[in-house]
Amino acid sequence: MSVPSTEHPGGSWGGNGRSVALLSGCWALATSGNVLLVSVAALTGHMLATDKSLATLPIAMQWLGTAGATIPASLIMRRIGRRLGFVCGIALGVTGATCAALAVYYANFALLCLGIGLLGAYNGFNAYYRFAAADAVPEAARPRAISLVLAGGVVAAILGPWLARGTKDLFGPYPFMGAFAAMIALALIILVVLPFVRIPRHSFPSLHGGGRPMGEIMRQPVFIVAALGGALGYGVMVLLMSVTPLAMVACNHAFSDAATVIQWHVLGMFAPAFFTGHLIRRFGVLQIMLTGAVLLAACVAVAVSGITVAHFWIALTLLGLGWNFCYVAGSTLLAEAHTLAEQAKTQGMNDFLVFAAAGLASFFSGNLLHHFGWATLNLVAVLPIVLVAGAALLLLIRRRAVPAVTG
Repeated sequence: MSVPSTEHPGGSWGGNGRSVALLSGCWALATSGNVLLVSVAALTGHMLATDKSLATLPIAMQWLGTAGATIPASLIMRRIGRRLGFVCGIALGVTGATCAALAVYYANFALLCLGIGLLGAYNGFNAYYRFAAADAVPEAARPRAISLVLAGGVVAAILGPWLARGTKDLFGPYPFMGAFAAMIALALIILVVLPFVRIPRHSFPSLHGGGRPMGEIMRQPVFIVAALGGALGYGVMVLLMSVTPLAMVACNHAFSDAATVIQWHVLGMFAPAFFTGHLIRRFGVLQIMLTGAVLLAACVAVAVSGITVAHFWIALTLLGLGWNFCYVAGSTLLAEAHTLAEQAKTQGMNDFLVFAAAGLASFFSGNLLHHFGWATLNLVAVLPIVLVAGAALLLLIRRRAVPAVTG
Protein backbone atom coordinates (compact mmCIF):
# COMPACT_ATOMS: atom_id res chain seq x y z
CA MET A 1 0.00 0.00 0.00
CA SER A 2 1.46 3.34 -1.01
CA VAL A 3 1.87 6.09 1.54
CA PRO A 4 0.13 9.34 0.54
CA SER A 5 2.35 12.33 -0.02
CA THR A 6 1.99 15.53 1.94
CA GLU A 7 0.23 17.00 -1.12
CA HIS A 8 -2.63 14.54 -0.71
CA PRO A 9 -6.06 16.16 -1.11
CA GLY A 10 -6.70 15.28 2.53
CA GLY A 11 -3.94 17.66 3.59
CA SER A 12 -0.72 16.94 5.47
CA TRP A 13 -2.52 14.19 7.41
CA GLY A 14 -3.19 12.26 4.19
CA GLY A 15 -6.93 12.38 4.84
CA ASN A 16 -6.57 10.64 8.21
CA GLY A 17 -6.72 13.57 10.62
CA ARG A 18 -9.88 12.21 12.26
CA SER A 19 -8.10 9.00 13.25
CA VAL A 20 -5.20 10.97 14.72
CA ALA A 21 -7.73 12.96 16.78
CA LEU A 22 -9.47 9.79 17.97
CA LEU A 23 -6.14 8.18 18.85
CA SER A 24 -5.30 11.29 20.84
CA GLY A 25 -8.63 10.87 22.66
CA CYS A 26 -7.90 7.22 23.41
CA TRP A 27 -4.47 8.18 24.72
CA ALA A 28 -6.06 10.92 26.83
CA LEU A 29 -8.43 8.45 28.48
CA ALA A 30 -5.72 5.82 28.98
CA THR A 31 -3.36 8.41 30.43
CA SER A 32 -6.10 9.75 32.72
CA GLY A 33 -6.25 6.27 34.21
CA ASN A 34 -2.46 6.23 34.52
CA VAL A 35 -2.40 9.66 36.20
CA LEU A 36 -5.10 8.43 38.55
CA LEU A 37 -2.95 5.39 39.29
CA VAL A 38 0.13 7.55 39.93
CA SER A 39 -1.87 9.69 42.34
CA VAL A 40 -3.01 6.77 44.50
CA ALA A 41 -0.65 3.80 43.94
CA ALA A 42 2.13 4.73 46.38
CA LEU A 43 -0.37 5.82 49.03
CA THR A 44 -2.38 2.61 48.60
CA GLY A 45 0.84 0.58 48.78
CA HIS A 46 1.84 2.45 51.93
CA MET A 47 -1.59 1.74 53.41
CA LEU A 48 -1.43 -2.02 52.74
CA ALA A 49 2.29 -2.82 53.08
CA THR A 50 3.63 -4.08 56.39
CA ASP A 51 7.12 -2.84 55.46
CA LYS A 52 6.59 0.80 54.51
CA SER A 53 9.82 0.91 52.48
CA LEU A 54 7.94 -1.33 50.00
CA ALA A 55 5.25 1.29 49.45
CA THR A 56 6.37 1.86 45.85
CA LEU A 57 6.68 -1.84 45.01
CA PRO A 58 3.24 -1.77 43.31
CA ILE A 59 4.49 1.10 41.12
CA ALA A 60 7.60 -0.93 40.30
CA MET A 61 5.29 -3.80 39.31
CA GLN A 62 3.37 -1.37 37.12
CA TRP A 63 6.43 -0.34 35.17
CA LEU A 64 7.85 -3.86 34.99
CA GLY A 65 4.46 -4.99 33.70
CA THR A 66 4.67 -2.26 31.08
CA ALA A 67 8.19 -3.32 30.09
CA GLY A 68 7.18 -6.97 29.91
CA ALA A 69 4.23 -6.18 27.64
CA THR A 70 5.91 -3.90 25.12
CA ILE A 71 7.55 -6.52 22.90
CA PRO A 72 4.58 -8.95 23.00
CA ALA A 73 2.26 -6.00 22.29
CA SER A 74 4.30 -5.05 19.23
CA LEU A 75 4.29 -8.62 17.93
CA ILE A 76 0.56 -9.04 18.62
CA MET A 77 -0.20 -5.84 16.74
CA ARG A 78 1.98 -6.99 13.86
CA ARG A 79 -0.14 -10.12 13.58
CA ILE A 80 -3.68 -8.87 14.28
CA GLY A 81 -3.39 -5.11 13.76
CA ARG A 82 -3.20 -2.10 16.05
CA ARG A 83 -6.93 -1.91 16.86
CA LEU A 84 -7.35 -5.50 18.07
CA GLY A 85 -4.05 -5.20 19.88
CA PHE A 86 -5.41 -2.26 21.85
CA VAL A 87 -8.49 -4.35 22.71
CA CYS A 88 -6.20 -7.03 24.17
CA GLY A 89 -4.59 -4.33 26.29
CA ILE A 90 -7.98 -3.14 27.54
CA ALA A 91 -8.78 -6.68 28.72
CA LEU A 92 -5.58 -6.64 30.78
CA GLY A 93 -6.42 -3.21 32.18
CA VAL A 94 -9.92 -4.11 33.28
CA THR A 95 -8.64 -7.30 34.91
CA GLY A 96 -5.83 -5.43 36.68
CA ALA A 97 -8.06 -2.65 38.00
CA THR A 98 -10.53 -5.25 39.29
CA CYS A 99 -7.74 -7.08 41.14
CA ALA A 100 -6.48 -3.81 42.64
CA ALA A 101 -9.96 -2.84 43.84
CA LEU A 102 -10.39 -6.25 45.46
CA ALA A 103 -6.94 -5.88 47.04
CA VAL A 104 -8.11 -2.74 48.82
CA TYR A 105 -11.31 -4.48 49.92
CA TYR A 106 -9.43 -7.48 51.33
CA ALA A 107 -6.35 -5.48 52.48
CA ASN A 108 -4.11 -7.74 50.39
CA PHE A 109 -0.79 -6.15 49.39
CA ALA A 110 0.24 -9.03 47.10
CA LEU A 111 -3.03 -8.80 45.15
CA LEU A 112 -2.50 -5.05 44.82
CA CYS A 113 0.93 -5.68 43.27
CA LEU A 114 -0.58 -8.19 40.85
CA GLY A 115 -3.39 -5.87 39.84
CA ILE A 116 -1.13 -2.87 39.30
CA GLY A 117 1.30 -5.09 37.37
CA LEU A 118 -1.54 -5.97 34.98
CA LEU A 119 -2.42 -2.28 34.70
CA GLY A 120 1.21 -1.76 33.76
CA ALA A 121 0.88 -4.36 31.00
CA TYR A 122 -2.19 -2.43 29.80
CA ASN A 123 -0.04 0.69 29.61
CA GLY A 124 2.49 -1.26 27.56
CA PHE A 125 -0.18 -1.63 24.86
CA ASN A 126 -1.25 2.00 25.26
CA ALA A 127 2.28 3.17 24.47
CA TYR A 128 1.62 2.25 20.84
CA TYR A 129 -1.04 4.93 20.30
CA ARG A 130 1.74 7.29 19.23
CA PHE A 131 3.09 4.77 16.73
CA ALA A 132 -0.44 4.01 15.48
CA ALA A 133 -0.84 7.71 14.71
CA ALA A 134 2.52 7.73 12.91
CA ASP A 135 1.33 4.74 10.84
CA ALA A 136 -1.83 6.61 9.82
CA VAL A 137 -0.19 9.68 8.24
CA PRO A 138 2.46 10.49 5.61
CA GLU A 139 6.08 10.42 6.71
CA ALA A 140 6.48 14.21 6.86
CA ALA A 141 3.57 14.47 9.31
CA ARG A 142 4.76 11.77 11.73
CA PRO A 143 6.54 14.00 14.29
CA ARG A 144 3.43 16.20 14.51
CA ALA A 145 1.12 13.16 14.74
CA ILE A 146 3.18 11.72 17.61
CA SER A 147 3.17 15.08 19.37
CA LEU A 148 -0.57 15.61 18.95
CA VAL A 149 -1.41 12.16 20.27
CA LEU A 150 0.73 12.84 23.32
CA ALA A 151 -0.99 16.22 23.60
CA GLY A 152 -4.11 14.30 24.55
CA GLY A 153 -2.39 13.97 27.90
CA VAL A 154 -3.48 17.56 28.62
CA VAL A 155 -6.97 16.16 29.15
CA ALA A 156 -5.44 13.57 31.48
CA ALA A 157 -3.77 16.34 33.48
CA ILE A 158 -7.22 17.70 34.30
CA LEU A 159 -9.28 14.52 34.42
CA GLY A 160 -6.86 12.22 36.27
CA PRO A 161 -6.29 14.34 39.43
CA TRP A 162 -9.98 15.36 39.44
CA LEU A 163 -10.93 11.68 39.50
CA ALA A 164 -8.30 11.01 42.19
CA ARG A 165 -9.84 13.62 44.49
CA GLY A 166 -13.41 12.65 43.66
CA THR A 167 -13.05 8.88 44.03
CA LYS A 168 -10.73 8.71 47.05
CA ASP A 169 -13.57 8.08 49.52
CA LEU A 170 -16.18 6.80 47.07
CA PHE A 171 -16.42 3.46 48.87
CA GLY A 172 -16.29 4.85 52.40
CA PRO A 173 -14.05 2.70 54.60
CA TYR A 174 -12.04 1.47 51.58
CA PRO A 175 -9.81 4.42 50.57
CA PHE A 176 -8.75 4.59 46.92
CA MET A 177 -10.96 1.66 45.89
CA GLY A 178 -13.08 4.08 43.86
CA ALA A 179 -10.00 5.10 41.86
CA PHE A 180 -9.61 1.59 40.50
CA ALA A 181 -13.31 1.46 39.62
CA ALA A 182 -12.82 4.69 37.65
CA MET A 183 -9.94 3.08 35.75
CA ILE A 184 -12.28 0.31 34.61
CA ALA A 185 -14.78 2.89 33.33
CA LEU A 186 -12.09 4.77 31.39
CA ALA A 187 -10.87 1.58 29.71
CA LEU A 188 -14.40 0.66 28.64
CA ILE A 189 -14.93 4.09 27.08
CA ILE A 190 -11.81 3.52 24.96
CA LEU A 191 -13.30 0.19 23.86
CA VAL A 192 -16.30 2.08 22.50
CA VAL A 193 -14.13 4.62 20.61
CA LEU A 194 -11.68 2.21 18.94
CA PRO A 195 -14.02 0.86 16.19
CA PHE A 196 -14.15 4.37 14.70
CA VAL A 197 -10.37 4.63 14.28
CA ARG A 198 -8.89 3.88 10.85
CA ILE A 199 -5.34 2.57 11.12
CA PRO A 200 -3.77 1.40 7.82
CA ARG A 201 -2.13 -2.01 7.82
CA HIS A 202 0.63 -0.80 5.46
CA SER A 203 3.08 -0.66 8.35
CA PHE A 204 3.18 -4.44 8.61
CA PRO A 205 3.86 -5.87 5.13
CA SER A 206 6.02 -8.97 4.77
CA LEU A 207 7.68 -8.76 8.13
CA HIS A 208 8.55 -12.43 8.29
CA GLY A 209 12.15 -11.79 7.20
CA GLY A 210 12.58 -9.33 10.05
CA GLY A 211 15.36 -7.29 8.40
CA ARG A 212 18.68 -6.99 10.22
CA PRO A 213 19.38 -8.78 13.52
CA MET A 214 18.27 -6.81 16.55
CA GLY A 215 21.84 -6.62 17.82
CA GLU A 216 22.96 -4.86 14.64
CA ILE A 217 20.10 -2.36 14.90
CA MET A 218 20.89 -1.64 18.55
CA ARG A 219 24.57 -0.95 17.82
CA GLN A 220 23.70 2.04 15.66
CA PRO A 221 24.52 5.37 17.33
CA VAL A 222 21.09 6.68 16.36
CA PHE A 223 19.36 3.80 18.18
CA ILE A 224 21.58 4.20 21.24
CA VAL A 225 20.81 7.91 21.55
CA ALA A 226 17.08 7.43 20.88
CA ALA A 227 16.87 4.68 23.51
CA LEU A 228 18.92 6.63 26.05
CA GLY A 229 16.77 9.71 25.58
CA GLY A 230 13.59 7.73 26.04
CA ALA A 231 14.74 5.29 28.74
CA LEU A 232 16.76 7.61 30.96
CA GLY A 233 14.37 10.52 30.48
CA TYR A 234 11.50 8.26 31.48
CA GLY A 235 13.52 6.75 34.32
CA VAL A 236 14.31 10.15 35.84
CA MET A 237 10.68 11.19 35.53
CA VAL A 238 9.41 8.04 37.26
CA LEU A 239 12.15 8.13 39.92
CA LEU A 240 10.96 11.53 41.12
CA MET A 241 7.27 11.52 40.20
CA SER A 242 6.28 8.15 41.65
CA VAL A 243 7.09 9.13 45.24
CA THR A 244 6.03 12.78 45.08
CA PRO A 245 2.66 12.13 46.79
CA LEU A 246 4.47 10.22 49.57
CA ALA A 247 7.11 12.92 49.93
CA MET A 248 4.50 15.67 50.09
CA VAL A 249 2.38 13.86 52.69
CA ALA A 250 5.57 13.25 54.72
CA CYS A 251 6.19 17.02 54.57
CA ASN A 252 2.71 17.56 56.06
CA HIS A 253 1.11 18.71 52.80
CA ALA A 254 -2.48 17.66 52.06
CA PHE A 255 -3.44 14.94 49.56
CA SER A 256 -5.28 17.60 47.55
CA ASP A 257 -2.00 19.56 47.25
CA ALA A 258 -0.23 16.42 46.05
CA ALA A 259 -2.96 15.80 43.46
CA THR A 260 -2.62 19.39 42.23
CA VAL A 261 1.18 19.04 41.92
CA ILE A 262 0.71 15.84 39.91
CA GLN A 263 -1.81 17.71 37.76
CA TRP A 264 0.76 20.39 36.89
CA HIS A 265 3.37 17.70 36.33
CA VAL A 266 1.15 15.98 33.77
CA LEU A 267 0.40 19.32 32.11
CA GLY A 268 4.15 19.80 31.84
CA MET A 269 4.43 16.36 30.29
CA PHE A 270 1.78 16.76 27.62
CA ALA A 271 0.93 20.43 26.97
CA PRO A 272 4.21 20.99 25.03
CA ALA A 273 3.20 18.16 22.70
CA PHE A 274 1.09 20.68 20.79
CA PHE A 275 4.31 22.25 19.53
CA THR A 276 7.18 19.80 20.24
CA GLY A 277 6.87 18.37 16.72
CA HIS A 278 7.20 21.88 15.26
CA LEU A 279 10.24 22.57 17.47
CA ILE A 280 11.90 19.35 16.28
CA ARG A 281 11.41 20.33 12.64
CA ARG A 282 12.67 23.87 13.28
CA PHE A 283 15.65 23.26 15.56
CA GLY A 284 16.45 19.54 15.16
CA VAL A 285 15.66 16.42 17.15
CA LEU A 286 18.97 16.30 19.03
CA GLN A 287 18.75 19.93 20.06
CA ILE A 288 15.31 19.28 21.57
CA MET A 289 16.63 16.23 23.44
CA LEU A 290 19.44 18.37 24.88
CA THR A 291 16.89 20.99 25.95
CA GLY A 292 14.94 18.24 27.69
CA ALA A 293 18.04 17.24 29.66
CA VAL A 294 18.56 20.87 30.73
CA LEU A 295 14.95 21.06 31.96
CA LEU A 296 15.41 17.85 33.96
CA ALA A 297 18.52 19.34 35.57
CA ALA A 298 16.53 22.47 36.44
CA CYS A 299 13.93 20.25 38.11
CA VAL A 300 16.59 18.74 40.37
CA ALA A 301 17.94 22.17 41.25
CA VAL A 302 14.52 23.40 42.35
CA ALA A 303 13.64 20.18 44.20
CA VAL A 304 16.75 20.25 46.40
CA SER A 305 16.28 23.92 47.29
CA GLY A 306 13.15 23.50 49.43
CA ILE A 307 10.07 21.44 50.37
CA THR A 308 7.23 23.94 50.18
CA VAL A 309 4.26 23.22 47.92
CA ALA A 310 5.68 25.79 45.48
CA HIS A 311 9.00 23.92 45.29
CA PHE A 312 7.23 20.63 44.54
CA TRP A 313 4.97 22.36 42.02
CA ILE A 314 7.76 24.06 40.05
CA ALA A 315 10.07 21.04 40.17
CA LEU A 316 7.42 18.60 38.99
CA THR A 317 6.31 20.93 36.19
CA LEU A 318 9.91 21.17 34.96
CA LEU A 319 10.18 17.40 35.27
CA GLY A 320 7.17 17.00 32.97
CA LEU A 321 8.58 19.44 30.42
CA GLY A 322 11.97 17.71 30.38
CA TRP A 323 10.32 14.31 29.96
CA ASN A 324 8.26 15.55 27.02
CA PHE A 325 11.25 16.88 25.11
CA CYS A 326 13.33 13.75 25.73
CA TYR A 327 10.52 11.30 25.01
CA VAL A 328 9.15 12.91 21.84
CA ALA A 329 12.66 13.47 20.54
CA GLY A 330 13.61 9.86 21.30
CA SER A 331 10.45 8.52 19.62
CA THR A 332 11.11 10.65 16.54
CA LEU A 333 14.79 9.74 16.36
CA LEU A 334 13.97 6.03 16.64
CA ALA A 335 12.35 6.10 13.19
CA GLU A 336 15.82 6.68 11.71
CA ALA A 337 17.12 3.43 13.22
CA HIS A 338 14.95 0.90 11.40
CA THR A 339 13.49 -0.05 8.05
CA LEU A 340 9.80 -0.82 7.56
CA ALA A 341 10.47 -4.55 7.98
CA GLU A 342 12.31 -3.91 11.27
CA GLN A 343 9.73 -1.52 12.70
CA ALA A 344 7.80 -3.82 15.04
CA LYS A 345 10.78 -5.39 16.78
CA THR A 346 12.71 -2.11 16.99
CA GLN A 347 9.78 -0.24 18.53
CA GLY A 348 9.19 -3.16 20.89
CA MET A 349 12.82 -3.27 22.03
CA ASN A 350 12.92 0.49 22.50
CA ASP A 351 9.80 0.52 24.65
CA PHE A 352 11.05 -2.49 26.61
CA LEU A 353 14.19 -0.54 27.51
CA VAL A 354 12.16 2.59 28.32
CA PHE A 355 9.76 0.87 30.67
CA ALA A 356 12.37 -1.41 32.20
CA ALA A 357 14.25 1.74 33.20
CA ALA A 358 11.02 3.15 34.61
CA GLY A 359 10.39 -0.03 36.58
CA LEU A 360 13.85 -0.03 38.13
CA ALA A 361 13.53 3.67 38.94
CA SER A 362 10.18 3.23 40.67
CA PHE A 363 11.48 0.28 42.70
CA PHE A 364 14.49 2.19 44.01
CA SER A 365 12.61 5.47 44.50
CA GLY A 366 10.65 4.18 47.50
CA ASN A 367 13.75 2.82 49.19
CA LEU A 368 15.78 5.96 48.50
CA LEU A 369 13.04 8.22 49.83
CA HIS A 370 12.50 6.04 52.91
CA HIS A 371 16.17 5.76 53.85
CA PHE A 372 17.78 8.95 52.49
CA GLY A 373 15.07 11.55 51.90
CA TRP A 374 13.74 13.69 49.07
CA ALA A 375 16.87 15.77 48.42
CA THR A 376 19.18 12.74 48.02
CA LEU A 377 16.64 11.05 45.76
CA ASN A 378 16.81 14.05 43.43
CA LEU A 379 20.61 14.09 43.39
CA VAL A 380 20.62 10.46 42.22
CA ALA A 381 18.90 11.69 39.04
CA VAL A 382 21.90 13.81 38.02
CA LEU A 383 23.93 10.94 36.50
CA PRO A 384 21.28 9.73 33.99
CA ILE A 385 20.57 13.35 33.02
CA VAL A 386 24.27 13.87 32.22
CA LEU A 387 24.31 10.62 30.20
CA VAL A 388 21.35 11.73 28.06
CA ALA A 389 22.88 15.15 27.43
CA GLY A 390 26.29 13.66 26.63
CA ALA A 391 24.92 11.07 24.19
CA ALA A 392 22.81 13.63 22.32
CA LEU A 393 25.70 16.09 22.16
CA LEU A 394 28.14 13.50 20.81
CA LEU A 395 25.75 12.45 18.03
CA LEU A 396 25.05 16.10 17.20
CA ILE A 397 28.80 16.82 16.91
CA ARG A 398 29.26 13.73 14.75
CA ARG A 399 26.47 14.76 12.38
CA ARG A 400 27.79 18.28 12.04
CA ALA A 401 31.27 16.97 11.32
CA VAL A 402 29.98 14.55 8.65
CA PRO A 403 26.67 15.97 7.34
CA ALA A 404 26.18 13.06 4.98
CA VAL A 405 26.06 10.60 7.86
CA THR A 406 22.52 10.19 9.22
CA GLY A 407 23.38 7.99 12.20
